[in-house]
Amino acid sequence: MKIAIFCETYLPYINGVVTHIKLLKEGLERMGHEVLIVTADPRTRHHYIKDHVLYCPARESKRLYGYGIASPLSRRRLKLIREFDPNIIHIHQEFGVGLSGFMIAKVLHKPIVYTLHTMYDEYIYYVAPKPLIPVVRSLSHTYSRILAKAASELTGPSPKVEEYFKKVGAKKQVNVVPNSVELSNFEPSKITEEQKAAVYKKLNIPKDKKIACFCGRLGKEKSVDVLLQYWAEQIKPEDNILLMVIGDGPELENLQRQAKELDIEDTVIFTGKVLHEELPPYLAVCDMYITASLSDTNSISMLEAMAVGLPVLHRKDPLNKGQVLAGVNGYIYDNSAELFDHIHDLMTMEEDRKKTLRRSVIESVKKSGAEDLANHILTIYNRLYLPVDKR
Repeated sequence: MKIAIFCETYLPYINGVVTHIKLLKEGLERMGHEVLIVTADPRTRHHYIKDHVLYCPARESKRLYGYGIASPLSRRRLKLIREFDPNIIHIHQEFGVGLSGFMIAKVLHKPIVYTLHTMYDEYIYYVAPKPLIPVVRSLSHTYSRILAKAASELTGPSPKVEEYFKKVGAKKQVNVVPNSVELSNFEPSKITEEQKAAVYKKLNIPKDKKIACFCGRLGKEKSVDVLLQYWAEQIKPEDNILLMVIGDGPELENLQRQAKELDIEDTVIFTGKVLHEELPPYLAVCDMYITASLSDTNSISMLEAMAVGLPVLHRKDPLNKGQVLAGVNGYIYDNSAELFDHIHDLMTMEEDRKKTLRRSVIESVKKSGAEDLANHILTIYNRLYLPVDKR
């Protein structure tokens, strides 16, 4: 089968969507399928294909982390896709490149799989002034509804996507396909003591300290401000635990200022940007992973932490129910007191129980590899491509 995957960002950029697409591509190719990634590239003025990636000229968007926004209309792009002749067009983002995917699919009479990764209601403030947010939200809902109607199949990483499509008025069924993680990169046995020692030294962390961490793009939608507020309400220096906030983003300075105002600078560390290939030892020195975000669908950063063996403390989110199971791979909290109780339990847990829990956490993501993702998606592709008797 030949699949053209349309996305606004791809390597060398790293984010959850890019990781998902990279793993899907690898899984599909291992199974003998041919994949062409179609993506925007603000560094080029001409369309070109290299290593099975079609790069499209784009303008850099300062509001969207420097990603490229490409024109949806391009005869050259259409020509190159026509020559590739995909059996399926799979769209992962909805702007210039993604919109062109919908139009090209219509011209070439190809079925469309549309994966929604992002709850856009949580991101509108990036592109709209506050007074215009209600209008822009309404337009966003209309746009999402039109795209959903045009797609042959819809997918998303959690039931939260299904709820979003219902909210915007799309009535089509949503296939829930969980995200994947690069399991081999985060395997604890591959992370050396020297690598961990380098993290302790770089961040000047005593080895006797317990460490909780959050990892991700530091935008408002990640609710790290809520996490800092909870931390200030419950954690004292004598509790012998630090919060490590791993990542960069537009809210970094505001969060650093908030930590200072809350007088928790002694118990909170902001690492700044950490390259993805350098991330495993940062997670490996930690004892638990904490998130307060209610915007994520099936956080890849969280899955990476689980792959290292970190139990997750997840803020209660009914639409993501089932991703974190109490005593299996973490615990759910609903307020700062519940969060502290879980932190305390993990800190004082007997070593044998702690090792058993870590093994359970790792086991919970064992079926989150590239081929598992590809197999999930192939069941959807096959419905659109294969005759009924060959599915």
